[in-house]
Amino acid sequence: MRRFSVFLLIVFNVTCERRSAAARPSFVLLLADDLGFGDLRSYGHPASATPALDRLADGGLRFTDFYSSSPVCSPSRAALLTGRYQSRSGIYPGVFYPGSRGGLPLNETTIAEVLKPLGYATAIVGKWHLGVGPDRMYLPVHQGFDHYVGVPYSHDQGPCSNLTCFPPDIKCFGTCDVGLVAVPLMINDTIKQQPIGFPDLEKKYSDFAREFILTSARRNQPFFLYYASHHTHYPQYAGRAATGRSPRGPFGDALLEFDSTVGNIIEALKESGAHKNTFVFFTSDNGPSLMRMSRGGSAGLLKCGKGTTYEGGMRVPAIAYWPGQIKPGVTRKLASALDILPTIASLAGAKLPRVHLDGFDMSDVLFGHGPSKRKAMFYYPMDSNEKTGLFAIRLGKYKAHYYTRGSTLSDTTPDQDCHATSSLRRHNPPLLFDLEADPSENYNLAAPEHHEYEAVLRKIQKVKEQFEEGMVFGEAQVGKGIDPSLEPCCTPQCTPKPACCVCP
Repeated sequence: MRRFSVFLLIVFNVTCERRSAAARPSFVLLLADDLGFGDLRSYGHPASATPALDRLADGGLRFTDFYSSSPVCSPSRAALLTGRYQSRSGIYPGVFYPGSRGGLPLNETTIAEVLKPLGYATAIVGKWHLGVGPDRMYLPVHQGFDHYVGVPYSHDQGPCSNLTCFPPDIKCFGTCDVGLVAVPLMINDTIKQQPIGFPDLEKKYSDFAREFILTSARRNQPFFLYYASHHTHYPQYAGRAATGRSPRGPFGDALLEFDSTVGNIIEALKESGAHKNTFVFFTSDNGPSLMRMSRGGSAGLLKCGKGTTYEGGMRVPAIAYWPGQIKPGVTRKLASALDILPTIASLAGAKLPRVHLDGFDMSDVLFGHGPSKRKAMFYYPMDSNEKTGLFAIRLGKYKAHYYTRGSTLSDTTPDQDCHATSSLRRHNPPLLFDLEADPSENYNLAAPEHHEYEAVLRKIQKVKEQFEEGMVFGEAQVGKGIDPSLEPCCTPQCTPKPACCVCP
C-alpha cells in the first residue's frame, strides 16, 4: 500500500509539472537580416508586399523607437540572445567568419538556456552567426537549443557567383566571398548539404518550423522558436512561389518569401491551438546595407544605414504580437533587442542569469502601454573597443554623438557622412540631435547659439560616465582570428580545399 501511495504521488507530481509547463506561454522570435526601418509597408514603404507582417502590425504593438545593439549582425545577435551588450561577451571587433576561432562564449546564457530548466522545447531555424569553432563547439546545440536547421553564418560568406538564387536558373547577384568553403546547410551539428540550394531553402525552414510547433503542441510542451531569416541580406534569393511576385524586384521577392514563412508560422500556431498562448516578437538585426542600392533595403527617413551608429544603422522595425494579451497600437516608448531576454524570462517565470544584464522587462509597455524601464540607449560601433568606448548615447528624445564614422556598408547614398570616406571624427562638444523633431539627424543643437542645450549635454555626459564605469569588456572573440581548417566541410579529409567541400 505504501509503495502504491508513493507511485500515486510521483504520478501526481509529474502530471502537475506537465500542466504547469503547458500553462506557460510559448515564444516565437522572428529576426530579419539587414531589414531597414523603412522596408515594411507598415513602416511606410509603398511597394513592399508583406501581408503576414502587415497582419502582425495591425493586430499587435508596433514600435517606432526600437534599437538593435550594433550596426552589424554577430554582435547584435549575441546581445539579442543574452540581454547583454556585445562588448561584455566579447563579440567584437566585427563579425565571425566560417573559420573564426572564437564564438559566443559557452558561459554566456542564451534565451534558450533560460527556458530549458522550465521544460521548454527550443529550436533555431536560419542564420546563427555566433561562431562555429573547433569541433563545432559554438553551434546552437551547445547553447541551449534542442534543434538547429540552418546556415552557421551569413550566406554571402562563401562563393555564390555560380549558384542559383531565383528559379529557373537566375544566378546570385555578385560574387560573395571567394576562397572560402561553399555555404553549408546544417542540421544540429551535421552538414546535410554543401553548397545550399537557395530556391529550395525556405521550404526546408518553413516545414521544420511548422512541424516543431505542431509536435511541441501535441506533447503539451511549451516551446521557443527562433527564426532568423537570411532573405533580405545580400545576395537576396527566393523560391518559385515568390519570384517575380513583388513590385519591388529581387529584394521585394526575397522579403515576400520571408513574409510567407512568417504567415506559415502563425498558421501553425493557430492549427496547433497555441496561437493565444504564444508571444510573437519580430525585429531586425541591424539597418539596411545601403551599399547594395535598391538591393540593400531602406532606412526610410533615418540617416545612413548598416555599419554606422547613425539612426539608420541601429533603429529597426519591431512588432510584438499576442492575441488577447497585447492591445494593438503603436508605441513611441524606447526599447531594444537587449530587452527581449528579460521580457521572455518574466513571462515564463524563469530565473534571470546571474550576470550583469543590459536589458529591461518590457511588460509594462507591452501589456499596459505604460512607461518604459529603458531610459537610455548606448551606441557601440561595429568594431567596438575600450579606447574609444561609446560612439553615441540616446537619453530620452536627445542623442549625443561623441564619435561619428561612415562605413562601406552605407556607401552609395547622397549623404557623404554615411560613406567609408567619412573617417573617424571625435566631437567635443558632442553633436546633439532631438530625435523626435529631427529623426534624420540633420540639425545639430550643440552649436554656440544654442546655450539652452548645455544642461542636456551635461546630463548625457553623466549617464555616459556612469555606464562606462560599469562596462567590463570580455575577451575579443572575433579578435581571436581565423583558422581555415575550421571552415565547415562535409568531406573534411578531401583535397584540394575549399573546392572539394561539396555534398549534394
